[in-house]
Amino acid sequence: MSNHERYQATVQLAQTALMAALCYIGFQFLRIDIPIGADKTAIHLGNAFCVLGALLLGGLRGGLAGAVGMTIADLTSGYADSAPRTFIMKLMIGLIVGLVAHHIGHLYRQQEPSKVFCWSFLGAVAGMAFNVIVDPICSYAYKRFLLGYEDVTANLLAKWTAVSTLVNAVVAILIAVMLYAALKPILQKAGLLVQPKPKTE
Repeated sequence: MSNHERYQATVQLAQTALMAALCYIGFQFLRIDIPIGADKTAIHLGNAFCVLGALLLGGLRGGLAGAVGMTIADLTSGYADSAPRTFIMKLMIGLIVGLVAHHIGHLYRQQEPSKVFCWSFLGAVAGMAFNVIVDPICSYAYKRFLLGYEDVTANLLAKWTAVSTLVNAVVAILIAVMLYAALKPILQKAGLLVQPKPKTE
Protein backbone atom coordinates (compact mmCIF):
# COMPACT_ATOMS: atom_id res chain seq x y z
CA MET A 1 0.00 0.00 0.00
CA SER A 2 1.41 3.39 -1.04
CA ASN A 3 1.63 6.40 1.25
CA HIS A 4 -1.21 8.04 -0.67
CA GLU A 5 -3.42 4.99 -0.20
CA ARG A 6 -2.60 4.93 3.52
CA TYR A 7 -3.50 8.61 3.72
CA GLN A 8 -6.82 8.03 1.94
CA ALA A 9 -7.64 5.08 4.19
CA THR A 10 -6.89 7.17 7.30
CA VAL A 11 -9.01 10.06 6.05
CA GLN A 12 -11.88 7.71 5.21
CA LEU A 13 -11.76 6.08 8.64
CA ALA A 14 -11.66 9.45 10.41
CA GLN A 15 -14.50 10.84 8.31
CA THR A 16 -16.66 7.76 8.88
CA ALA A 17 -16.07 7.96 12.63
CA LEU A 18 -16.89 11.68 12.61
CA MET A 19 -20.15 11.12 10.75
CA ALA A 20 -21.07 8.28 13.11
CA ALA A 21 -20.51 10.67 16.03
CA LEU A 22 -22.68 13.33 14.35
CA CYS A 23 -25.45 10.77 13.76
CA TYR A 24 -25.24 9.84 17.43
CA ILE A 25 -25.44 13.48 18.49
CA GLY A 26 -28.27 14.17 16.04
CA PHE A 27 -30.43 11.53 17.70
CA GLN A 28 -29.20 11.61 21.27
CA PHE A 29 -29.20 15.36 21.85
CA LEU A 30 -31.17 16.92 18.98
CA ARG A 31 -34.37 14.97 19.57
CA ILE A 32 -37.94 15.61 20.65
CA ASP A 33 -39.59 12.52 22.15
CA ILE A 34 -43.26 11.87 21.42
CA PRO A 35 -44.77 9.56 24.09
CA ILE A 36 -47.32 7.02 22.81
CA GLY A 37 -48.71 5.20 25.81
CA ALA A 38 -45.88 3.18 27.30
CA ASP A 39 -43.81 3.57 24.13
CA LYS A 40 -42.51 6.56 22.17
CA THR A 41 -41.25 7.86 18.85
CA ALA A 42 -39.12 10.91 18.10
CA ILE A 43 -38.42 13.88 15.87
CA HIS A 44 -34.64 14.14 15.49
CA LEU A 45 -31.72 15.21 13.30
CA GLY A 46 -29.94 11.86 13.14
CA ASN A 47 -31.23 11.08 9.65
CA ALA A 48 -29.89 14.39 8.35
CA PHE A 49 -26.33 13.35 9.23
CA CYS A 50 -26.91 9.83 7.90
CA VAL A 51 -27.88 11.28 4.50
CA LEU A 52 -25.06 13.83 4.64
CA GLY A 53 -22.61 11.02 5.39
CA ALA A 54 -23.77 9.10 2.32
CA LEU A 55 -23.44 12.22 0.16
CA LEU A 56 -19.95 13.01 1.45
CA LEU A 57 -18.49 9.54 1.94
CA GLY A 58 -20.43 7.32 -0.43
CA GLY A 59 -23.34 5.01 0.29
CA LEU A 60 -21.60 2.22 2.19
CA ARG A 61 -19.46 4.32 4.52
CA GLY A 62 -22.21 6.88 5.03
CA GLY A 63 -24.73 4.13 5.73
CA LEU A 64 -22.38 2.42 8.18
CA ALA A 65 -21.79 5.73 9.96
CA GLY A 66 -25.53 6.25 10.32
CA ALA A 67 -26.13 2.65 11.36
CA VAL A 68 -23.41 2.60 14.01
CA GLY A 69 -23.99 6.10 15.37
CA MET A 70 -27.76 5.87 15.63
CA THR A 71 -27.78 2.30 16.91
CA ILE A 72 -25.51 3.36 19.77
CA ALA A 73 -27.84 6.31 20.38
CA ASP A 74 -30.82 3.93 20.52
CA LEU A 75 -29.03 1.72 23.03
CA THR A 76 -28.25 4.66 25.32
CA SER A 77 -31.48 6.68 25.11
CA GLY A 78 -34.39 4.39 25.90
CA TYR A 79 -34.89 3.05 22.36
CA ALA A 80 -32.90 -0.16 22.81
CA ASP A 81 -35.72 -2.36 21.48
CA SER A 82 -35.47 -0.50 18.14
CA ALA A 83 -31.67 -0.81 17.83
CA PRO A 84 -31.55 -3.83 15.44
CA ARG A 85 -34.13 -2.24 13.14
CA THR A 86 -32.27 1.08 13.29
CA PHE A 87 -29.00 -0.51 12.18
CA ILE A 88 -30.57 -2.10 9.11
CA MET A 89 -32.70 0.92 8.16
CA LYS A 90 -29.88 3.48 8.41
CA LEU A 91 -27.50 1.25 6.46
CA MET A 92 -30.14 0.92 3.73
CA ILE A 93 -30.72 4.69 3.67
CA GLY A 94 -27.02 5.26 3.09
CA LEU A 95 -26.83 2.64 0.34
CA ILE A 96 -29.84 4.09 -1.49
CA VAL A 97 -28.58 7.67 -1.23
CA GLY A 98 -25.20 6.52 -2.53
CA LEU A 99 -26.75 4.52 -5.36
CA VAL A 100 -28.74 7.47 -6.69
CA ALA A 101 -26.31 10.32 -5.95
CA HIS A 102 -23.00 8.66 -6.78
CA HIS A 103 -23.52 5.62 -8.98
CA ILE A 104 -26.27 7.16 -11.10
CA GLY A 105 -25.61 10.90 -10.73
CA HIS A 106 -21.79 10.75 -10.33
CA LEU A 107 -22.06 13.44 -7.65
CA TYR A 108 -18.32 13.51 -6.95
CA ARG A 109 -17.67 14.66 -10.52
CA GLN A 110 -20.33 17.36 -10.60
CA GLN A 111 -19.06 20.93 -10.26
CA GLU A 112 -21.98 23.01 -11.49
CA PRO A 113 -24.06 24.13 -8.48
CA SER A 114 -27.31 23.19 -10.21
CA LYS A 115 -26.14 19.62 -10.87
CA VAL A 116 -24.68 19.28 -7.39
CA PHE A 117 -28.02 20.35 -5.94
CA CYS A 118 -29.99 18.14 -8.32
CA TRP A 119 -28.16 14.89 -7.59
CA SER A 120 -27.68 15.49 -3.87
CA PHE A 121 -31.40 16.31 -3.61
CA LEU A 122 -32.47 13.27 -5.64
CA GLY A 123 -30.22 11.01 -3.59
CA ALA A 124 -31.54 12.41 -0.32
CA VAL A 125 -35.16 12.11 -1.49
CA ALA A 126 -34.63 8.50 -2.59
CA GLY A 127 -33.12 7.50 0.75
CA MET A 128 -35.77 9.27 2.77
CA ALA A 129 -38.62 8.00 0.57
CA PHE A 130 -37.44 4.48 1.32
CA ASN A 131 -37.43 5.30 5.03
CA VAL A 132 -40.90 6.90 4.96
CA ILE A 133 -42.42 3.88 3.22
CA VAL A 134 -40.55 0.99 4.84
CA ASP A 135 -39.93 2.18 8.41
CA PRO A 136 -43.59 2.21 9.56
CA ILE A 137 -44.14 -1.24 8.01
CA CYS A 138 -41.03 -2.60 9.71
CA SER A 139 -42.04 -0.90 12.95
CA TYR A 140 -45.41 -2.67 12.94
CA ALA A 141 -43.97 -6.08 12.02
CA TYR A 142 -41.07 -5.72 14.46
CA LYS A 143 -43.24 -4.77 17.43
CA ARG A 144 -46.15 -7.06 16.57
CA PHE A 145 -44.35 -10.27 15.72
CA LEU A 146 -40.91 -10.01 17.34
CA LEU A 147 -41.68 -8.03 20.49
CA GLY A 148 -45.19 -9.43 20.95
CA TYR A 149 -47.15 -6.16 21.09
CA GLU A 150 -50.94 -6.32 20.74
CA ASP A 151 -52.16 -5.58 17.20
CA VAL A 152 -53.91 -2.35 18.21
CA THR A 153 -50.81 -1.05 20.00
CA ALA A 154 -48.43 -2.02 17.19
CA ASN A 155 -50.75 -0.41 14.63
CA LEU A 156 -51.00 2.83 16.63
CA LEU A 157 -47.22 2.98 17.04
CA ALA A 158 -46.74 2.37 13.31
CA LYS A 159 -49.06 5.27 12.48
CA TRP A 160 -47.21 7.65 14.78
CA THR A 161 -43.93 6.34 13.41
CA ALA A 162 -45.15 7.21 9.90
CA VAL A 163 -45.85 10.80 10.98
CA SER A 164 -42.53 11.30 12.76
CA THR A 165 -40.64 9.59 9.92
CA LEU A 166 -42.18 11.95 7.37
CA VAL A 167 -41.23 15.01 9.43
CA ASN A 168 -37.73 13.64 9.97
CA ALA A 169 -37.41 12.97 6.22
CA VAL A 170 -38.28 16.52 5.18
CA VAL A 171 -35.90 17.99 7.75
CA ALA A 172 -33.13 15.55 6.80
CA ILE A 173 -33.40 16.33 3.08
CA LEU A 174 -33.24 20.10 3.60
CA ILE A 175 -30.35 20.03 6.08
CA ALA A 176 -28.27 17.38 4.29
CA VAL A 177 -28.53 19.00 0.86
CA MET A 178 -27.68 22.46 2.18
CA LEU A 179 -24.74 21.20 4.24
CA TYR A 180 -23.40 19.14 1.34
CA ALA A 181 -23.50 22.15 -0.99
CA ALA A 182 -21.57 24.18 1.58
CA LEU A 183 -19.05 21.50 2.55
CA LYS A 184 -18.17 19.95 -0.81
CA PRO A 185 -16.04 22.85 -2.18
CA ILE A 186 -14.32 23.32 1.18
CA LEU A 187 -13.40 19.64 1.50
CA GLN A 188 -12.31 19.45 -2.14
CA LYS A 189 -10.03 22.45 -1.73
CA ALA A 190 -8.52 20.92 1.40
CA GLY A 191 -8.05 17.56 -0.33
CA LEU A 192 -10.33 15.86 2.19
CA LEU A 193 -13.11 14.77 -0.15
CA VAL A 194 -11.89 11.27 -0.94
CA GLN A 195 -13.36 10.06 -4.21
CA PRO A 196 -14.22 6.42 -4.85
CA LYS A 197 -12.01 4.43 -7.19
CA PRO A 198 -13.42 4.53 -10.74
CA LYS A 199 -15.06 1.31 -11.85
CA THR A 200 -13.60 -0.52 -14.81
CA GLU A 201 -15.89 -0.61 -17.81
